[in-house]
Parts: sequence; structure tokens; C-alpha cells
Amino acid sequence: MTDRKEFRDLADPDDARDAIASLDLAPDPEEVRLEDARGRVLADRIDARLDVPGFDRASMDGYAVRARDTFGADETDPALLSLVGTVHAGEEPAVEVGEGEAVEISTGAVMPPGADGVVMVERTDESDDGDTVEVRTALAPGDNVMLAGADVAAGERALGPGTRLTAREIGLLSALGVESVPVRGKPTVGIVSTGDELVRPGDEVDSAAGQIYDVNSYTVAAAVEEAGGEPKLYPHAGDDYDEMEAILREAADECDLVLSSGSTSASAVDVIYRVIDERGELLLHGVAVKPGKPMLVGQVADSAYVGLPGYPVSALTIFRTFVAPAIRRAAGVPEPATATVQARMATEERYGEGRMRLMPVGLTETGEALRASKNASGGTQSDDLLAYVVDKGSGATTSLVEADGVVEVPADTAYVAEGETVEVQLFSPDVRPPTVLGVGEDDPALARLLDAIERPRYLSVGSREGLRRLRDGVPDFAVASGDSADAASDRGVDATELATYEREWGLVVQSGNPEDIADLGDLVDRDLRFVNRGSDSGLRTSLGNALADLADERGTTRHALVESIDGFELAAKAHESPARKVAAGQADAGLGLRATAAKLNLDFVPVGTETVRVLANPDREGKSGVRELADALDEELDVVLAELSGFGR
Repeated sequence: MTDRKEFRDLADPDDARDAIASLDLAPDPEEVRLEDARGRVLADRIDARLDVPGFDRASMDGYAVRARDTFGADETDPALLSLVGTVHAGEEPAVEVGEGEAVEISTGAVMPPGADGVVMVERTDESDDGDTVEVRTALAPGDNVMLAGADVAAGERALGPGTRLTAREIGLLSALGVESVPVRGKPTVGIVSTGDELVRPGDEVDSAAGQIYDVNSYTVAAAVEEAGGEPKLYPHAGDDYDEMEAILREAADECDLVLSSGSTSASAVDVIYRVIDERGELLLHGVAVKPGKPMLVGQVADSAYVGLPGYPVSALTIFRTFVAPAIRRAAGVPEPATATVQARMATEERYGEGRMRLMPVGLTETGEALRASKNASGGTQSDDLLAYVVDKGSGATTSLVEADGVVEVPADTAYVAEGETVEVQLFSPDVRPPTVLGVGEDDPALARLLDAIERPRYLSVGSREGLRRLRDGVPDFAVASGDSADAASDRGVDATELATYEREWGLVVQSGNPEDIADLGDLVDRDLRFVNRGSDSGLRTSLGNALADLADERGTTRHALVESIDGFELAAKAHESPARKVAAGQADAGLGLRATAAKLNLDFVPVGTETVRVLANPDREGKSGVRELADALDEELDVVLAELSGFGR
């Protein structure tokens, strides 16, 4: 095995772009049938092999005439012409137009010999016997006639190389009788995800053994297709050298570009180095960018190679920033004009790591009158758009749908100010801001109501964090429960209350309550395993208050009771998470809601009720998404609460 190469000096991002741009990803042109050509890019010029149309034809229904026979004709002094025949579309004329004669003609029909104009039927009157026709207008030669070659003349350049074939171009090619066209080949991109822990969706995953579903293969494949490439998925490579080497070699033999994800850190690249050393060249390892520092760029045999980071958000961000432009160039696909927008930063974001940051952000509209104009780069400028940072860490796959794009922050930037205009590079030109953005407490009733709203986005960050973000003016609404909901105004949160309701909380226990748990005291007094909610959750605050009351009854401290509960600090994210651990036999009791216990067929020990409040940003009440939410709360909340036992207004 070769010695591992250490790349201690991180490459500048521009050097990484240059390295990838130097790789040859372009496949040979190919010939495709016209019906399969939509969206492809012409590789060569197409010249017209015939005139389109191939004959002089009538451009409307009427009468083919000699124009000079109509000179001076008008409503008061029409020209009287003899009607000598008829020509329909798709047939060869069997009649010739002579002096003082006319022929009835259909739109698209071949002009009969002798005729040089068509008078529209609305400006004529045919005699009852069909022998003559009065023409009440004068024509010039060529009026209402499409001459042969008027659309495209034989020998004329019809379409040039690099033309993207849409319905318009395919229509023209059809008119030219073209059956197949030479197009730029789509770069074949082999996708290899690495790691023993990966399992393909559809197979069983063993969470206890640390297995996770393979996110990158499908995420990157979709991004490759959007960029104009042809993705090809390979079996995921474990951490076995021989297995990984075999897959990488196979992909390099079959593809124009190989993308691997994971195994790019300095401690896990031995096999990649070995393959590259034996069959190619390593151009760089490590880029001064966050996320995605451990990116690899090289050549393996005749195939280009890029190693992406393992975390999905990092992989997609690095792909979009560095790799997608190279695929588009190879496929001849232009940069989408709508791939960037300008927005104002919702809050200040500080940064000081000394390397370029690709900062993931979500977008929301303030509801103000949209003032959009095209900027020089083709993006959209809008004072209506706010950008907020989505930062759950690179390993959080939900950031893929919560973030709409990235803001490129230069390495020497200490902070991005609130209200500062930033350019957001969208993950896809199809990205649209949500109609309404909510944050706060995870709640099943709210989740049901959001289903009735078009394109909402809700971030479950807990009651306290939700209220903080609402105070900062980022979301359209926040949901808070328990003491946090009651004290919203005390926290300096200016909000309009859209709805208030109660939910019953307590201990979710296994079906049949085999441990015979009766109340909170059992958690304190007995050796039971417990799963709590996170510290930002209003539900956890309600539990803390209940324990404080229990401590007062017992003449002790809340801290002492907390210390007695096995697992009190074991926090789970969502309202169902503790219950699911109970269902899996990993705990005896979990903090949760009656509705959750009913949904999962578990038992429930009630402890209390807490208030849930839906609070709107007062500056956004007129926004259509907020109005839609308010209507759903007014019209459907009672029904939802009735269906979810333990709830009520």
C-alpha cells in the first residue's frame, strides 16, 4: 500500500473550481430520435434540407385570385370574378387561375397556378348559383400567402450547436422532416456512497447497531439529473479496502465522472489514494470551505473523480457549488437564470473561522408588496424575502428540506448584519419560499392543521426558541405551550393570538402498564427507566413545574427529585420520540401526550393539562399564508381536537 498523503494546506475555493473545470467530463455526442430529444442540447448545426413550407400556401380561408384583378375594389365598387374551382389543404390544385377568375381555397392549401393573393372570405360574397364571387377589397401580390421557404429556406441554418431543444425547436425539426438529431451526450456520473453503516431505503435498518439509511446516493443522483447528467448508482462500499477499490474501479471504467461520499477525511482515504495513485492523479485534497473541507478532486483512468463529504447537507452543498457547474458545461446545459435570489438577512450571523462558509439558509416572504426586478446576474431582487440561517449541523438531513439555498460568506467576513442584502444560491431553480413559516412546540393538532395549507414550513425548535425567533421577527407564527405560552408577553414577544387550546400530558407507558406506574412519584421512588423531552420543550417545563409541586408536598427540593429519576436528562426531540422508545422496550415511561399514547397503542398515566397558544407575527397578519392558517384554526381545530383524545379548547 502506498503511504498516505497528508494535505495540510487547504486549497482556495477558486483553485478547487479550477481543478474540477480542468477535468474532462464531456461524453461523445449521440444520435437520438426526435421524440426523445426534448431537453437535450444539439451537438451540431442543423441546416434545412427543404423549404418550409415547400410550396406557396394560403394563410386563411378565402379565394385565390390574381391581385391585379382586385385593384380599386372596395365596399361600394366590388370586383366581380368568375369562380372556376376549389382547392383543399393536402391536395394538388387541378385548376389554374386566369384573368378575372377566382378559386375557393382552404387555409394551408397549395396556391393554384396564376394566383398571387388570397382574399379573406369575410370580404367576399358568393353568388347563389356559385358561378361568381364579389371581392370588396383590393389586394397586393402576396397578401395572405405564405411563400415557399418563408419559414425556413432550403440550405438555411435552422438551429445551431448548443441549442437546447424545447417544444418550439422540436416543432421546427419536425417541419424539416428530421427523424433524429445529434445531441451532446449526458455525462454519466457514477455515485458511490461509502461506510459500513449504510443501508439502502427499503431494507431493514438496525438502529441499535448504528445503521442509517443511505441518503447521499439518492440526493446526489437527483442533483446530478437536475444538472443535466445521467446518474448511475453503485452498491454502497463498506470500509473494506478491496470492496471499495473494486467498486471505484468499476465506476471509473463505466462513467465520465465518479462521485463518492464519505471516507474523505484524512484517516479514511487510504484506498482512494491507492486507486488514484495506480490509475490516475490526485489534484487536491482539502478545500478552505465550510462545510466540505475534506473534498477530493482527481482523475482515475479516463474518468474524473470527486470525493464529497459524508454528511448529506455538506455533500449537496459542495456538489451544487463545485460539481454541478462542471456537469452543466459538459452537458451543454446553461446555468438556470433563476438559480439565485437576493434577500435580506433576518438576523445577524457572526462567523470567524477563516475559511469560506457556504451558509445554509431558508427563505420566507414578509408579506409586503413584492418589488421584484431582474438584476444583472438574472436573479430576482426582492425586499420581500428574508433569509434565516438553518444550522442543525452537517449531519442533520432535515436541513435538506428546511434550507432553500446557501449564502457564500467570504473567509475574511466577521459577520453578516441583520437586514444586509445577500445573494442566495438556491439548491434548485424550482425552490419556492413556503407560504407560511412557523416555529415552536411540536404538536400533533397543529401538524394535522398544516396539512390543509398549501406549502407550509414548520420548524420544531421548542416553545422557548420559537418565542425567541418570533420576538426577532423571523417566522410568521410560533406555537408555545405551558408556562412559555402564558409568559410570552413577559418575554417581550409582541404577537397576535390566533388560537388557544389545551392538551393532556403525562407518562406514556407500555401497553397494559406492566410496571403499574400510577404517577410521577413512581419515577422518583422506583427503579424505572424514563425518557424526557428537550429543555426547549414546553412539555418539559410543565414536567419541571409538576416535580416542583411534588417536592413542596414532600418537603424536599425539585433538584433532589430530578436526581432520583433515571433518565431525566435523556432528552428526545419530538413529542412522539419518548413514546417510541417505550414502545421499543428501551424505557418504562416517557414524557408525552395522551394522543400520542393512543396513536401508538400504548397506555397513558395522566399528570396534567397545559395551554397551547398559536401566536402570529403582528407584521404578517395580512400575509395570505397566515390568513389561511387562521381560517384553518377557526374552522377545523375543534374537529381535530375531538379526534385527538385529551385535547380541547
